[in-house]
Amino acid sequence: MLLRGWPVVLAVAAAAAGILVWRVLRVAAQRRRAAERVAALRITLAQFDAMGDEEFEYALRDLLIRDGWSARKVGQGGDQAADVIAQHPHHGRIVVQAKHTRVGGKVGSSVMYQVNGTAGPVHGADHAVVVTNGAFTHNAKQWGDRHNVRWIDRNQLLRWAEHGTALQELLRLPARARRMPLRRVAA
Repeated sequence: MLLRGWPVVLAVAAAAAGILVWRVLRVAAQRRRAAERVAALRITLAQFDAMGDEEFEYALRDLLIRDGWSARKVGQGGDQAADVIAQHPHHGRIVVQAKHTRVGGKVGSSVMYQVNGTAGPVHGADHAVVVTNGAFTHNAKQWGDRHNVRWIDRNQLLRWAEHGTALQELLRLPARARRMPLRRVAA
C-alpha cells in the first residue's frame, strides 16, 4: 500500500518543502528591507521639533538601532530617568533620557542629577546620555562633563540624526573592557 502511494507522499513532501522555503525567503526579505530602512534613517531637526515626547523617544531608539545597538523604548511614568535602554556588543549598555523641548528650550542640571543617580545603580548602564532637540544650560553641561553624564544638544543631534554620525563616534564611547573569566586557584 505504501509503495503504491509514494508519488503522493513525495508530492506532499515537496509541497511542504516549497512552502517552508517560501516562508524563510519572505522573512529574510522583510528583515533585509527593515534593515535597509533603518540604515538609511535620517531625521531632520524640523522633524524632531514637530514630534511629541513619545515620538521623540521612538526616534532616538531607531537611531540607536541604525548604529548597531539593540535598543528598546522604556520611557513612561516612573521610568527612573530612562526613556531608551540599549546594548552594544563593544560599547556595553547605554541609558538615554530624552528631553523634547519647544524650540529654544533648555534642559537644566536637575535632569543630569536624576540620570546620574539611576543610570548605573538602577539600569546597570555603562553610559548615561541626555538628548534634547533644544539646548542645555551652562551648569548642566559642566555638571554632566564632571560626572560622566554625556549630553547631546541640538547641534550634536544634527550630526547624529541628519548627517548619520554613529552615536558611539559622536560621543567617543570607549570599547568596553572584556571581562576575564574567573580562574580557580588550586588550594
